[in-house]
Formats: sequence, structure tokens, C-alpha cells
Amino acid sequence: MQSPALQHVRFPCLPLPPSRLRNDKFNVRCRRSDYSGPHQPQPQPQQQQQQQRLSDAPPFGYPSASPQLQGGQASRVFVGYSIYKGKAALTIEPRAPEFAPLDSGAFKVSKEGFVLLQFAPAVGTRQYDWNRKQVFSLSVVEIGTLMSLGVKDSCEFFHDPFKGRSDEGKVRKVLKAEPLPDGSGRFFNLSVQNRLLNVDESIYIPISKAELAVLNSAFNFIIPHLLGWYAFANTIKPDDSARTNNSTLQSGADLEWGR
Repeated sequence: MQSPALQHVRFPCLPLPPSRLRNDKFNVRCRRSDYSGPHQPQPQPQQQQQQQRLSDAPPFGYPSASPQLQGGQASRVFVGYSIYKGKAALTIEPRAPEFAPLDSGAFKVSKEGFVLLQFAPAVGTRQYDWNRKQVFSLSVVEIGTLMSLGVKDSCEFFHDPFKGRSDEGKVRKVLKAEPLPDGSGRFFNLSVQNRLLNVDESIYIPISKAELAVLNSAFNFIIPHLLGWYAFANTIKPDDSARTNNSTLQSGADLEWGR
């Protein structure tokens, strides 16, 4: 049996590139991500702490955990909202309510919280004299009055810090909130007459509509906290209703809704 004839195939020969373009060494570099791969280097302790904080952080839009304990006591957090204008500056800060213990071990609100307004006159361009600041405390009802004002409405609050004491009438504070002539916001005007310190000062500051919107939103949020209702809500447990239903004593609310 004859073997098949072999056919010769001729391939074209391509010329080699010039020697100046030839490189005997051919290197390949592969850059991999630092966030994946089996050979990722071990993070340093500081990096581990940062990663732990990021993994423990809540999703955007959800409240974070309470401040961590330091020395057995919860860390205090101070917040405020400041408005700076040419004639004066205004800082608004909430103040927490006070609680009194009962014999049963429970607590009750002994003093409602408030919002502290601090007015400082200007002494230069974006410079304010906080040593001459005047303060005014807004109660929950006064906050509600400000929030309920119409576009053309105004209000006035009068405070005597020494009311009912021997120095009553010697310090007079009047806070006025009036609409701006062009309707773009409100004027806050604080007048203080202090005969004990021989002070007679008036500080006013314009508040824009946008700033008023921020204040109203902050007031809406903080009012339940000033009343202490948040503390009550945090103590509600699923078994409270069962314990109340099994109680032989009925409160006025039980009688009202039981009719």
C-alpha cells in the first residue's frame, strides 16, 4: 500500500523588525484590586478599626447608635444652629428637660426643656462680641407660637427672670418677631433692660424664609424631646399592656375608652 504523497506548504517569511525596535525582555505587570483577591495583605490595626467602624455604621438615612459610654457615663452631645448677619449673630440651642425620681423607682418630668436663643452684636465684618451676648429662653408654648405665625403675623414675648423674687422688675426682656417689609422673612428683635447691671441694649437680626424653614423643622423634631415624651416612649414594653389589663385599678383613660 502506497503512502500518500506529502505536499509541501510554503509559508511567507516576514522580515524581522529592526534591532532598535526589538526587546529581548518582555515584562507583563498585572495590577489587582486592593479590595479582592486571595493574597490581600493583612490590614494594620488602625485599618482594622476603621473597617470595623464602617461595617458597624448604619445605612444612610437611619439613626446611629447612642453615644458610647465613657467612664460609665454617656457622652454629652452639644448641638445648635447659628445664623450670621451683618448686624448680629443668633445661635439656637435646645436644653433638655429635667426629671425627678419617684418612690416607685420611676421618673417624672419636673421641668420641661426649652430652646435657648443667644444674640451677639457685630463688632466688625463677620466678627461678633459674644461677651455682650443676650439670651432668651423659649418655652414649648412660645416655640409653638412662633411656628404658627402667618406670613403677616407678629408676636411678642416678655420675660422677667426674677419674677416672684426680691429683684422682680429689675430685669426686663422682650423678644419680638415681625415680618420683613418685603415678605422675605422675619425680624427677631431682643430688647434687654437690666437695672442690676445698668444695661439697656437692643439686638435685631433678619431671618430669611429658608432659615425659618430650618428652624421650624428643628422645632418639630425637638418638641417631643423637650416634653420628655421620648423618654416615655423608650420605656414602653410589649408586656405593659398585659400588666395594665390585669390590674384591678382603672385610670381615667381606662374608664374613658372602656365605655
